[in-house]
Amino acid sequence: MASTKDLTIQQGKTFSLVIRWETEPIVYKPITDISLAFGAPRLGVPGHGCPAGWRAAVTRVKSPKQINAENNPPKASDYRPATVIDANTVEFNDLAPFDDNGNEWPAYTEGGFLQYNTPVDLTGYTARMKIKDKIGGTVLASTEAGDTPLNVLAIVIDNAAKTITLSIAATATDDFAWTKGVYDLEMVSPTGGVTTVLSGKVSVSKEVTT
Repeated sequence: MASTKDLTIQQGKTFSLVIRWETEPIVYKPITDISLAFGAPRLGVPGHGCPAGWRAAVTRVKSPKQINAENNPPKASDYRPATVIDANTVEFNDLAPFDDNGNEWPAYTEGGFLQYNTPVDLTGYTARMKIKDKIGGTVLASTEAGDTPLNVLAIVIDNAAKTITLSIAATATDDFAWTKGVYDLEMVSPTGGVTTVLSGKVSVSKEVTT
């Protein structure tokens, strides 16, 4: 699924962004237990297959209903990063299991599904990205050797973790004389197919501490 995301780079600081490429179909895994004993909801989901940090949502839990997505079907805002405890357990450690009055959610009774979009198999993929002053304009930064010395963007693909990590060294951002641009990130399949995964605007903010 292609997404739009504007990037802010702080001059003189290392920039890093972890991207998780999602596709269809939606994966549904039955929930067998929810524990509140760890300070955050910890869900028993046998063989969940959800990668660490992947966006997931919960639906159709009878109790505690507070953990369910607000919308049915869930919207993008209903998904949150899942912390993987083990192959059968995930936790939402950014979610406090208390109501507005400080009362703990009721105990789990039955039902519910953990759902998430399918991670793209990144085997054999390569990535490329350019930042330009405008669409079709001058290159400001790039992953491509042909753009030397502007090839300061690094991308690491980790198929086991299902992550695409973009980074720019602090020494490179320190040299940025520009303040605004546009970009897109393309993934190239083993057969040469090209998919735009992410695109948007880029802004460079001046550093305070040098």
